[in-house]
Amino acid sequence: MRNRLAILAATVCLLSVVVPAMAHHSFSAEFDANKPLKMTGVVTKTEWTNPHSWFYIDVKDEKTGKVTNWGFETGNPVALIRQGWTRDTMKVGMVVTVEGTAAKDGTHKANARTFLVDGKKLDAASSQGQTNP
Repeated sequence: MRNRLAILAATVCLLSVVVPAMAHHSFSAEFDANKPLKMTGVVTKTEWTNPHSWFYIDVKDEKTGKVTNWGFETGNPVALIRQGWTRDTMKVGMVVTVEGTAAKDGTHKANARTFLVDGKKLDAASSQGQTNP
């Protein structure tokens, strides 16, 4: 019985290390450094989560008028705070400009490098590497 408990405890400990590592990804696994983008839109949602925070904006196509919701991956909340962010930096309804790199799979998501929020350029603490605002 003790042996089974020891094996169970060891398995749980091992899984607690492996599962988070599997959930995280490298920049080049998901994003294409040859697809830079710059967009302006209205913030629709913010998610302060680990291992990456996400910000969503509605972007209007100038030619067609079609609005598309884009998701932008950033660093984790602690990394954003170190760059000067707070949970109130970007609020739903604000107009922001984001520079980043598009996803390889063509979906409406990207890795953000910088955001222009209320006239202030903020680093997104992304996995692509930091830029100096």
